[in-house]
Amino acid sequence: MPEEPEPATTLPAPVSPPGNPPPTGYARVFAVREFRAVFTAHLLSMLGVVVSEIALSVLVYDLTGSPLLSALAFALGFLPYLVGGTLLAGVADRHPARRVLVVCDLVCAGCVALMVTPGAPIAALLALRCVLAVVSPVFSGTRMATLADVLGDGDLFVLGRSLLRIVAQSALLVGYGLGGLLLTVVSPRHALLVTVATFLASATLLRFGTRRRPARARGTGALVGDSLRGARQVLADRRVRTLLLLFWVPPMFSVAPEALAAPYADGLGAGSTGLGLLMCALPVGTIAGELYAGARLRPATRERVALPLVCLTLLPYLGYALHPGLAVSLLLLLVAGAGSAYTLGLDQWFVRDVPQELRGRAMTLLTAGLMTIQGVGMALAGAAAEVVGVPAAVAGAGALGTVCCALLALQARRTNPSYEPVVRTRRKRPEDRKARRG
Repeated sequence: MPEEPEPATTLPAPVSPPGNPPPTGYARVFAVREFRAVFTAHLLSMLGVVVSEIALSVLVYDLTGSPLLSALAFALGFLPYLVGGTLLAGVADRHPARRVLVVCDLVCAGCVALMVTPGAPIAALLALRCVLAVVSPVFSGTRMATLADVLGDGDLFVLGRSLLRIVAQSALLVGYGLGGLLLTVVSPRHALLVTVATFLASATLLRFGTRRRPARARGTGALVGDSLRGARQVLADRRVRTLLLLFWVPPMFSVAPEALAAPYADGLGAGSTGLGLLMCALPVGTIAGELYAGARLRPATRERVALPLVCLTLLPYLGYALHPGLAVSLLLLLVAGAGSAYTLGLDQWFVRDVPQELRGRAMTLLTAGLMTIQGVGMALAGAAAEVVGVPAAVAGAGALGTVCCALLALQARRTNPSYEPVVRTRRKRPEDRKARRG
């Protein structure tokens, strides 16, 4: 029996007990009970996804002995994102958000459970991996839109989004280590069972830890057609289109050092330890930058520095032209990662400019485009390195990316004057005005 939608209500701001100071920074977000459920579910599912990527890649290699198929099992986590993000985006707005999130988790748990089945053919394993990747942008976009329902579309939303990104970056650092350690104890199939458990736990938390809300929009016609119409509506708005490009373009260039970390570490003679450090430096810088901006900067300041940071974040890559050693390379990556704190300002503009009835589709499209563009950036970086070498390819990504980011920043200011930095002027005193008249 379908659930009756509840009327939309505005949640009151969390109230501190008498005598206790009100929470500040990220603590304000954790004061919201629903967000705690969303955050914990995200943490569990992210760790499960990372473990499954490692376990599936190892399982395919054990079954086939083919490095190509093993790499393909990993790469299929990126390629179908665009399909799910464009053809299924309407799901995020046509159905109640909680239902979409829970069903997506259950579908993912079912797919991973089928991977564990003994005797599952390689083609089936790869097909199930594709299903996970198709569902993922729908889940991510719906969760982003749900954050605006839970936290509002102000500063709490920005901080909540920042925390989820920090979890994603941390999962890359911790999850691969845990996954590798787990595979020394259990078989890849048993490791996949961990992912099944994390998806089921995430579904349970979202079902019982978040409030039932009605669908944002009434869908008309077939899902695919409705999704494509929604994507066209989102992209037709010049302000929203510019913001999407500001989200997509910098990561397309920023992935170059990570994509080329293995050959660069080999050229430095840094070994596996150096490779691990090079892979970790950018996420560590990103986490540090987001934590500082979220905890120490006011909302107006984060918006004011967003466009300048977009223009500066890729500049450290130019240092690769000097063929730096490992220590300097790590410093360059840390600084570049810290510059990605510009996303906090973009988040505020994006949730403010996208109409509520299109919010789920817009955020699904944002997620799908982000994952797809990073895959494109990795491929282009590899192709460039074949021609000009790794240091020149990274430096070229920094130079070309900086130019593209500067042009997008100018376009953003043209499309919306509110993106202009706020310049505070001293208020003239009456005696100053009299002196000028005299």
